[in-house]
Amino acid sequence: MPRQVLYFADPMCSWCWGFAPVLAAIRSTVGDMADMRLIVGGLRAGESRPMNARAKAVIRHHWEAVQAETGQPFSFGFFDREGFVYDTEPAGRAVVAMRCFAPEATLDYFAAVQRAFYADGQDVTDAAVLAALARPFGMDAEAFSILFTAAEIRDATHADFATTAAAGVSGFPTVVLRSGSHFDLLTAGYRPFTELEPAVRAWLNG
Repeated sequence: MPRQVLYFADPMCSWCWGFAPVLAAIRSTVGDMADMRLIVGGLRAGESRPMNARAKAVIRHHWEAVQAETGQPFSFGFFDREGFVYDTEPAGRAVVAMRCFAPEATLDYFAAVQRAFYADGQDVTDAAVLAALARPFGMDAEAFSILFTAAEIRDATHADFATTAAAGVSGFPTVVLRSGSHFDLLTAGYRPFTELEPAVRAWLNG
């Protein structure tokens, strides 16, 4: 029976960044016994308003909570940036472009975008930044531009958003374990790997 780990996430979701080491542990545990599928959720896709002081305070509170809970690094200089529009669609679309270009690199590129944003303070709403992050995965600037701006990639990105909504996923990270036509929720929200490992191993051995 084919097995698949479905990971619903957004590259600009702070709890997904906190979950990154947990996901890495899940990937290591699963190995080649199941496929990993990333579904981009569209956390704030299409946002057009620059962040105001109140929005910055709310998001900073989330980042501080994630850092305290998970130990993941954050660059709080982000909050000194003026006029930033927290639109997660470009980063999500870049991940979908990588999934089209090199499916095996999807999760690693997703992690690179996360680290660039949260730990390094880069603007991952900027196509040039996203293109530079794709280069180590074999996608040059021209290939990135062609895919990133393609209607098919936009449609595939919005199809991911629709799949997320249809699955009833309302928060990230969410991990679902699929065995054929049977689906089991592993987690909806952050949990440490020590809490998830028994369920993952039981599923693999089931």
